[in-house]
Formats: sequence, structure tokens, C-alpha cells
Amino acid sequence: MLKPQINVTPLIDVLLVLLIIFMVVTPMKPSSFIAKIPHVRENDSQAVVNPHTLIVTIDRESILGLNAETGLGSVDDPQKLIDRLRNVFDLRRTNEVVSVDDNSKTLTMVFIKAPRGLDYGSVAKIVDAVKLSGADPVALQIDELN
Repeated sequence: MLKPQINVTPLIDVLLVLLIIFMVVTPMKPSSFIAKIPHVRENDSQAVVNPHTLIVTIDRESILGLNAETGLGSVDDPQKLIDRLRNVFDLRRTNEVVSVDDNSKTLTMVFIKAPRGLDYGSVAKIVDAVKLSGADPVALQIDELN
């Protein structure tokens, strides 16, 4: 009795046709994209920042600031900063300022910017204080990467 055999000739024909199609189409794909980057004027010292971005700054004297505000306590006593961030988050909940990723979540992202010479413990205290205010997520801002 004869055993049944699968005829693979049509399968090979189809695969060869697909191979030829992909070989013809591949060189037509663009190999690079030209990006248009906006020109920065020389007199612009400030970078363009989203108006909803919150940046907590720590200066060399360990004084805290939020965006353009300064004098919001110190590393050892961040209560003014915590109260200010809670106030901002409450205003955002009232005005329904929501995250781009999740339209039901209030925008509570905070960046922390500190000088390179500041010790790790001071930055960790501020991260804890910012989290205590209700910020989520908290990120560190790094400048001048080489």
C-alpha cells in the first residue's frame, strides 16, 4: 500500500514568489529620515518647557524651589515645599489637569534637579518629601550628560 505524501511544490512556489516580492520592495524603503529641528535663537536662555512641568530645584545652599519660586524651605525642613506641591495638585484636581497617558489620572509628575556636588542623602530626603506631597512619578533631571 502506498503512503500518502504531501506535495510541497506549491508551497515552495509561493515562498519563492514572496521572496522575490520582498527583494524587490526592500530597496524602495527609505533608509533615513530627515528631521527638521527648530532653530534656537541665541538670546533665548530658557529652554522650552511644558507649562505643566513641575521642577523642584535644590541650590548649592540646600534651599528648595519649585519652577520659578524660591525659598520653599531647605533640605532639612521641606514642609513649605510639601505644602506648595499639595496645593498645586489640589488645583490640578479641581481644574482637571490630567495625564496624557491616562486621561483619568491627575498630572502629578515632578522632576528633581540638584547640583552634582550635592550628597546622595540630601537628594533622597527631597525625593521622600516630594512623594509625601502626593507626586507620582518622581524623576531626577540630569543636565550636561557627556
